Amino acid sequence: MTLTWEPNPEIFRLGAFAVRYYGLLFVGVFIGGFYFLRWQMMRVGWKEQDVSDFVIPGMLAVIIGSRLGHILFYEPGYYFSHPAEIIKFWKGGLASHGATLGLIVSGWWFARKKGMSFAEFGDRFAFSAATGAALVRLGNFFNSEIVGRVTDQTWGVRFPLCHEDRMLPLDQVPLRHPSQLYEFLMGGAILGILLLVDRKLGEKRPRGLLIALFLMLYFMARFIVEFFKEFQGDLKEVGGLTMGQLLSIPLFLAGVAWMIWSIRRKLPAASVIPGSAPEAPSPKAAPRKSSKKRK
Repeated sequence: MTLTWEPNPEIFRLGAFAVRYYGLLFVGVFIGGFYFLRWQMMRVGWKEQDVSDFVIPGMLAVIIGSRLGHILFYEPGYYFSHPAEIIKFWKGGLASHGATLGLIVSGWWFARKKGMSFAEFGDRFAFSAATGAALVRLGNFFNSEIVGRVTDQTWGVRFPLCHEDRMLPLDQVPLRHPSQLYEFLMGGAILGILLLVDRKLGEKRPRGLLIALFLMLYFMARFIVEFFKEFQGDLKEVGGLTMGQLLSIPLFLAGVAWMIWSIRRKLPAASVIPGSAPEAPSPKAAPRKSSKKRK
């Protein structure tokens, strides 16, 4: 028995105003992300207001970064020919790689503003990032978008409302990989791993470990899932790899490099405790004086 997935993406509508599953899940991303970051920040002395200071920059980073990422990486020809469509992000077209780059920039700005290490902020934000990675893909599933490639496997799903198949008669709609659910489960699994590592190591973990682990696991899994996703945008493949895979490689390698740095340096998880002096660089060891008298 196969599943035909064709729910109304709108929960209800009042005139021109509609409440959609995708919108509610996007709100869940920000609420869940806020409370995960709040938990991590407040347990080492930061106040809730400090966390609130990142809400607006974080939201703008996700929306603007993901929108520009989709435009530049996937459909530059269409949007440069129809510039009025660029601002209509509510119609779809958000790229997770663009959101990641936007969050890196906003996270660096926020860490610098608060006087904390960017690596520490990355660690404390990693749980929020995993939450977003999972819930956004569940929203894509409700929207019947970013579907998988055609398959003959029994767990395949028919998406009569997806862009690729909406013009086909129902009996001709093919089975496709539910790639959105693959990524939803992937994000949930990564969040679980981060929680297990945090429970085991807590504040004894080396600084940068969690964000490095997130980058490694998420973009490695994203690279794999791309083999099952329908091609997105203008560029289909380059050297046998999709745009999503090409963009995942440098972020995965950044995670590997960060992991090596974290394990070798073994810096304390908290770079600055609020109310204390800022972290000072490690002093260089003074040269040892020879005990021998010069003649």
